[in-house]
Amino acid sequence: MAQDPEGPRLPPARGPVSAAVSEYLLGAGPLPGDADVARAAVYGDDLQLALYLCYELHYRGFAGVSPDPEWDPALLRTRAALEHRFLTALRADTPVHDSVEDALGGLLVEPVDGTGAGHYLRDEGELWQLREYAAQRSLYHLKEADPHAWVLPRLWGRAKAAMAAVEFDEYGGGRPDRVHAQLFADLMTDLGLDTTYGHYLDAACAEVLATVNLMSLFGLHRALRGALVGHFAAVEVASSPGSRRLAEAMRRTGAGAAAAHFYDEHVEADAVHEQVVRHDVIGGLLTEEPHLASDVAFGVDATGLLEDRFADHLLAAWRSGRSSLRAPLDSEISHIS
Repeated sequence: MAQDPEGPRLPPARGPVSAAVSEYLLGAGPLPGDADVARAAVYGDDLQLALYLCYELHYRGFAGVSPDPEWDPALLRTRAALEHRFLTALRADTPVHDSVEDALGGLLVEPVDGTGAGHYLRDEGELWQLREYAAQRSLYHLKEADPHAWVLPRLWGRAKAAMAAVEFDEYGGGRPDRVHAQLFADLMTDLGLDTTYGHYLDAACAEVLATVNLMSLFGLHRALRGALVGHFAAVEVASSPGSRRLAEAMRRTGAGAAAAHFYDEHVEADAVHEQVVRHDVIGGLLTEEPHLASDVAFGVDATGLLEDRFADHLLAAWRSGRSSLRAPLDSEISHIS
């Protein structure tokens, strides 16, 4: 099949594993060997980029890459090896609560003196840091809700209906201008960022790649449907208070109306979504498949683990006056100061 002219460009490799995957996608070399995969740091740039490249074939692909590798058996075997290392590490490193209620319980309590990235951005973050945050988050938000849509064929009854209802809202309720990915693109425009899908992949840190890879890992495997529901619940429960903080940060720094509106929309919508996901998506799923409760709790807690790693990376860089990105943002515009 002909090469695909659309999609983002393949980014530069970050090590032997991602280099080999990139070359294979271009028909220019073999896939990485087992030894290279085994040596790559699980949460590091090389393995996370290689896994991201494999997953992105199921979304929009890459410019100059044929659609054929999406179901290439050899590439799928390599992806499985990368996934095995990632999932094994997550299971070993994630402290999992005894129940879904306990896992979600901590997320429902807003800390009085929070110290996360959202609190930092609200209280003292500068506009350049908000731009970096948006650039990195764009790897997910420009395809917002897409990884979660994979779970719909794996659900039925009350869980399916409730999940579809939440996804319908994420996709703008049928209005293209209200699709959340479009609202994030509008936010990026206010911040003087390039809204091209995948534009900031090369600049993004390994920690944010891992958060996006987690969604694809859970979404693309039926066996992990419970974990995907847990992940989605964690996102929705934390979204409303987190979005309120970021909306305040956007206003304080003068980022622009569209920048604040994206997070205002999530304050309202996700306060409702959180209830639907907890009571109907999780409740419906566990009524039908109670044996998935531990998987749901794992999805909640693994999400927290990776989000904390990303926040730690951001704060370590910003508090020392450094950029959190691997490469500087490309351009400024006149109204950003």
